[in-house]
Amino acid sequence: MYHFTDGGLRNVWLKNGYTERKTPYGDGISFHDLDGLVIEICRALSLKPGKLTGAEFRYLRNALPMSQKMLGQLFGYTEQAVAKWEKSGKVPKAIDLTIRLLFAEKHGSNKRVSTLIETLNTLDLASDSKIVIKEEHSMWISNIEVEQESLVRSTADHSLT
Repeated sequence: MYHFTDGGLRNVWLKNGYTERKTPYGDGISFHDLDGLVIEICRALSLKPGKLTGAEFRYLRNALPMSQKMLGQLFGYTEQAVAKWEKSGKVPKAIDLTIRLLFAEKHGSNKRVSTLIETLNTLDLASDSKIVIKEEHSMWISNIEVEQESLVRSTADHSLT
């Protein structure tokens, strides 16, 4: 498996959907449908149990795409406050939930708002989870593993090219 660390993520692993190559500059990795992969990672992040880490929050914000200033203004905070959340990982619960909802709205998640609100109830229960993404039948599929339990949380609704 490939440990996907783009954007500072620490808990995302790819089972497949990538190609390793030797280049004159060292080992290289290319991803099948990188845009689809980013969307599936964000879907998994928006549904994962537990609080978002600072890196996960930043990853979702960047995928929306929103600047720190824009997000801060949306909630009545400063750009520096958003930067602090991302650095410290201490994102207010309401902001954590709202960024998940914003992503679901923008990308037409088939998950109901009530499912995402249920996630709010688990924010304090678990923060360590491993997101494993695989390519299957020309689609990205994510699993969230919590305490050695694998939960299928979302399935991409787009085909790879």
